[in-house]
Amino acid sequence: MHMEFPPGEDYISDLPQSIIETILTKMPLRDAVRTSILSGKWRYKWASLTQLEFDDKCVYGTHDRALAEMNLVKFVSRFLFLHDGPIHRFTLSTAYLQSSPDVDQWLLFLSRKDVKELILELGEGEWFRAPSCLFSCRKLVLIAPDVVENLISRCPLLESLTLSYFDSLELTIRAPNLKYLILEGEFKDICLENTPMLIAISVAMYMTDDIAEHFGQSSSCNFDKFLGGVPSLQRLIGHIYFTKYMSIGNTLGKTQMTYQQLKVIELYQVSFEDMKEIMVVLRLILNAPNLQELQISGSSNSSSACEAPDFDFWEKECPCDCTFEQLKIVKMTDMSGVPHEMGFIEFLLGSSPVLEIMSITPSVYVTEGRLNLLIELLRFRRASAEAEIIFVQDQV
Repeated sequence: MHMEFPPGEDYISDLPQSIIETILTKMPLRDAVRTSILSGKWRYKWASLTQLEFDDKCVYGTHDRALAEMNLVKFVSRFLFLHDGPIHRFTLSTAYLQSSPDVDQWLLFLSRKDVKELILELGEGEWFRAPSCLFSCRKLVLIAPDVVENLISRCPLLESLTLSYFDSLELTIRAPNLKYLILEGEFKDICLENTPMLIAISVAMYMTDDIAEHFGQSSSCNFDKFLGGVPSLQRLIGHIYFTKYMSIGNTLGKTQMTYQQLKVIELYQVSFEDMKEIMVVLRLILNAPNLQELQISGSSNSSSACEAPDFDFWEKECPCDCTFEQLKIVKMTDMSGVPHEMGFIEFLLGSSPVLEIMSITPSVYVTEGRLNLLIELLRFRRASAEAEIIFVQDQV
């Protein structure tokens, strides 16, 4: 169907701004700026674009690199100076520029423009040092959890994954070929749903008040969600707050997975004044029949301690026939000598027939009673005649 418009009528200029912006974004920015000569209505239409893409095509007609660089800087600077409104996406792709005060000024300008997406592809050479103003762009670094989940699940050959510096993340990881996982940051829930090939995990957690409150209100079992589907696990490293996180909803007597290949466990900042954290440690080692090396650092924090039910726990709850047939090395650091620490050490010494080294390092805050602690250690029965107890007086 052919439509005829009366002469002199300007229908395009009267289109909604969103449609005009869509038209302008289909053009190179230099051509978008040139629409200002069409009429008074078009003079500053380009100045409210929210999607900006600058490249070397913004300048042409010269083979002089220095002149091309100068013209590009002028074009970008003038464009931003005349721009009005937010800028949601900014792309700069050029072989002419590397780190420069001009780029820093543009980023400072963008930090005040509500920028959400930033792409910089600069000339090869030196590393680009981002100015501090870039880190004030709050919307620039926000990534929805489902975006991260989709990215991971759509990489079926992914073998190594590191997630660092995230806040209050709730994430389900589905990665059938994942072997190595490193997590560092604040997270509320991490579920390893399809990770049968995972052999090494390292977790470093940071606790905030709102996350601690979330933990307290949780009714699900974090142990099952995190370690309930990792049959191939060989090495586990849990840093601060890991055992506290894993203790939520955990019960020692429930149906458990056996970690046949788990040989090394490192747990840091374990509170032996919290029975729930002790249960996590026991659940791990009792279900790792081939465990060879165990490292644990203590954390005597009375402010977060749970009231101990009784000190006969080790005799009543731990299997009397439990034997760690492969355990050769145990390293206990930051020990304060609280009863459940000593009960745990006695339990290990009496259940490890091939133990070679039991290394004990007292906390730097324990100045009194170190000799009594050593005497008590030497009284414990040892299942291994070759077991050597090393008492480390000073940490290097």
